[in-house]
Amino acid sequence: MTRTANAVTLLGAGTQGSRLAYMWARQGTPVYIVDKESSHLSQAFDFIEELRRKESPPEKQGPITQLVVADLDRALCDSWLVIECLPENLDLKRSIIQQLDDQADPEIIIASNSSSHSIIEVCEGLDFKADDRFVNLHSFWPPETQVLEVMGTDKTRPEIIPLLMDEARKHGFQPFHVRKPSTGYIFNRIWAAIKRETLMVLEEGVATPEEVDQMYKAVLQTPKGPCEQMDVAGLDVILAIEEHYAQIRSGIPEGPRKYLREMVDRGDLGVKTGSGIFDYDK
Repeated sequence: MTRTANAVTLLGAGTQGSRLAYMWARQGTPVYIVDKESSHLSQAFDFIEELRRKESPPEKQGPITQLVVADLDRALCDSWLVIECLPENLDLKRSIIQQLDDQADPEIIIASNSSSHSIIEVCEGLDFKADDRFVNLHSFWPPETQVLEVMGTDKTRPEIIPLLMDEARKHGFQPFHVRKPSTGYIFNRIWAAIKRETLMVLEEGVATPEEVDQMYKAVLQTPKGPCEQMDVAGLDVILAIEEHYAQIRSGIPEGPRKYLREMVDRGDLGVKTGSGIFDYDK
């Protein structure tokens, strides 16, 4: 693959878009961050500057340009990679992936950062001018967690995965190739089982959340237990992921989703609302 452009475009100036813009701008790479709301762009820029002030030693910082969606063409003209970082709404992601294919040169790699929807699912039934450049680039919580899962389709050009693996390493990620299409990639499939069993233990009254997290941390020597981790992620997000798994896989138990729905219906979404499995207002 011949590269004439060297910028990376992030579509969506939320939490992940901001963090990924920071990561991809390291090593001097120019980055465009695009959003429909100028207020989101301002917040993202402030957050990125805060991350940069914490660097020790300072990284080589590439320029970050903020653009509204109407100026997306400007970003695409300079980019070899564009990553959508939109909310976990399948219809929204399908719409933007179609738009990106329409607007982007066929050589530009188009990636989704979705945590629950595979790029195959996002692309299903859509009509593309270049269907060999789509991938998932699933990140966790950069820069603190630098793991990046790279997953293509059976149509993805063979040179794209090695290129992304190499570029990701250069920019401070620890990339892993998901070798076959997998809903939940690698880590989230394993983590989903831990979450699900944790919720079943709580729903059945086998142990309290405090006891679950204390035991988990004592055995595995981790800073957070599964209950606290779910609260940090947001119980509404956890529920949406569980509902998605239940749609595509047989045998997913109802109990964990019932337990989550009760909390979500009360507005107890975790850290962001002050209460979830644990109460943070105290």
